[in-house]
Amino acid sequence: MVNKDEIENSKYKLLGFENDKNLAIIMILSTGKVIKITLSALLKSEILDNLNKAEIKSVYRKFYSRGTALTAYEVNDRHEGAWIVFVVLNLILFTLYIFTNFATAKLFYLEQFNVIVTPGVFLYPLTFLIVDLLNEFYGFRLARKAILFAFLSNAFIFALLNATSYLPGLPSWKLDTSYGELISHVSSVLVASSVSFLFSEYVNSYLLCKIKELTNSRLLFLRVFFSTFFAVIIDSFLFCFIAFYGTMQNSEILHIAYVQIAIKMCFAVFNILPAYGARSLFKRYTARIQTA
Repeated sequence: MVNKDEIENSKYKLLGFENDKNLAIIMILSTGKVIKITLSALLKSEILDNLNKAEIKSVYRKFYSRGTALTAYEVNDRHEGAWIVFVVLNLILFTLYIFTNFATAKLFYLEQFNVIVTPGVFLYPLTFLIVDLLNEFYGFRLARKAILFAFLSNAFIFALLNATSYLPGLPSWKLDTSYGELISHVSSVLVASSVSFLFSEYVNSYLLCKIKELTNSRLLFLRVFFSTFFAVIIDSFLFCFIAFYGTMQNSEILHIAYVQIAIKMCFAVFNILPAYGARSLFKRYTARIQTA
């Protein structure tokens, strides 16, 4: 009688998947050749019979997770603690994005540098760190969903606030005029903020994943820095020109953009250490909850 353990992985070995294309990466053990095959074709081929139980389970989980219904594999392996972290990161991203939009109403002058900035300039770079962590832990697809969630939530909140400014105010309430002016001012930069946020964060996510792929998941500092570097430039130029074009001279807009890039890049450098720390904590946390 042939031992089942001798049959498993005698010809083929599952190396992984290409998520965007629904492809499985298989190695032919006799030659070392690596092939790519669609999941549907793999399920119908003899290759599946040669894989071990863990690999077969991974194949079925990957195949059925493309649908909208939960499968037994997903329910058993979802690790709720990891998804709590995902929700927390989404909420932090959303909070930072909302804060930076409201903070545009507060300008302050840095006399030693002779520049005028808003408080959001100092906290907005943290959104790149959050997106980097989402990409690192959950992949490009879920990171994009988090960015879209933050954008839509922000737009919905400002739509509601803008609607409240049209409600009849109490004549004796002195803050009614100030409230309308604040909402009007914040709403005026919403378009610029939304466009710059979507483009810069998508670029940040895409570059992070590409650099991660090219470096085989090594050199975290390299992908965090370079993905943030290009995203910061795109974000600053888009925001400044959309928000101030026609109201200021191009030279003044460029000056504001350069200042924002300089400040954000300083924070981008400091984002590297928290990225390493967060990755280490996440791995420890998920390892602990999976063995619990």
